[in-house]
Amino acid sequence: MFTLQAKSSNSKFTYSPVACALVGVLLAPVSLTVHATQEQPVEVQHRVKIQPSQSLQPAQSLQAVQDRTVQKTQLAPSNQPVPVTKPAILPQNDVIRPSGRPRIQVAILLDTSSSMDGLIDQTRNQLWQVVNEFSAARQNGIAPILEVALFEYGNDGLPESSGYVRKLNQFTQELDRVSEGLFSLTTNGGSEYCGLAIKTAVNGLQWSQSSNDIKTIFIAGNEPFTQGPVHYQEAVKQAYQMGITVNTIFAGGHQQGVGIGWQSGALLAGGDYMSIDANRRVVHITAPQDKKIAELNAKLNQTYIPYGAKGQESAKRQMEQDAMSSNISTGLLAKRAKSKSSSFYKNSSWDLVDAIEEGEVQEDELAAMEEASLPEPMREMSASERKEYVLEQAEERKKIKMDIAELGRARDAFVAKKKSEQANVAPSVSDALTQSIRKQAKQKNFKLENDKLADKASQKSN
Repeated sequence: MFTLQAKSSNSKFTYSPVACALVGVLLAPVSLTVHATQEQPVEVQHRVKIQPSQSLQPAQSLQAVQDRTVQKTQLAPSNQPVPVTKPAILPQNDVIRPSGRPRIQVAILLDTSSSMDGLIDQTRNQLWQVVNEFSAARQNGIAPILEVALFEYGNDGLPESSGYVRKLNQFTQELDRVSEGLFSLTTNGGSEYCGLAIKTAVNGLQWSQSSNDIKTIFIAGNEPFTQGPVHYQEAVKQAYQMGITVNTIFAGGHQQGVGIGWQSGALLAGGDYMSIDANRRVVHITAPQDKKIAELNAKLNQTYIPYGAKGQESAKRQMEQDAMSSNISTGLLAKRAKSKSSSFYKNSSWDLVDAIEEGEVQEDELAAMEEASLPEPMREMSASERKEYVLEQAEERKKIKMDIAELGRARDAFVAKKKSEQANVAPSVSDALTQSIRKQAKQKNFKLENDKLADKASQKSN
């Protein structure tokens, strides 16, 4: 039992613990002193008053939804759309941004049912092109951090208990992980639950709490948007309330996608709807600069210093993803190399150069590292030699990146000229991603490369 004594009165009342809790919630905000038998008084400040008319509804967890027996069913579109509340804008001093840099967070949700091989292939081939599109982005003069998460859905080879949804990677700056995930995807069956896939991405990722960051989901597929145990309106509403934009990419005819909910899903969260030809084969134009870029890319890899438990494995992944791109086309490898020369390509969890540059490893920590956690050339080095070696590799990397960037600009000009001579082609995955992110970037006060060129042209004309 507890005794409550109001500071504004000398009266004392004895209640059970449950009654105490109810009094604390329902009374007007007053300062109470709670006396537990034979314990010291504890000061409790009640600052929020809940009105009697308010009630709290227990939230249904995602796991509860996923544990249900998932049946392949199509929900009829509701005549009464789920009301959407505009997301609250956080005050500037409430923005949570550990690094102090703006973020671009992109979650990609791909349908991996039997008919979606073309969609997956386009995404594999165009990941680096999309990264390059935004590599020069700045918000108030600050380069952003790019984080990409990857999901697959609609594959009957996935557990039924998960609703046929799988997260391949959390938000990561290590773009090789995303590339690895894309090349690992295979297609099978088809139970495509868009609402559940969106809800899984909303609840299963660590989204930024800053209203100044780009937070966006891209979901691509070709089945009705209304299928599954979670209605898309519910999932999209939740995303919108968290400031997350949902963009939809329908692999098929434009009007067909409109008719089965794909456009509605995008509009509810302020996103974009686009239809694409998923069977369009991506053609990489070969340019005169490709051979030299490939040589520089190999030299760039040599500047990475793997450390820790993940070091060697991650360095191997880097080489493997180079090979995957090269096997498709020297043009694709050139695009990947350009991405690797940008500020978006960071590997501080396994590379000492990036780790020290990002402040994740300090000089004293480098000096104290066990030999087994370092690559062979560094194991016999003194503390000062280790530091000097890392600085040398950092300087060499900087030079190589500048050379790749210069060749990349020349290559872009060559490719642009070649494309201008070709007939227009149907939109692809990269068109959908870049168009939507550009639109959202302008809303968040990001400056992109094309914006800078336009500004320069405007200044000259004036």
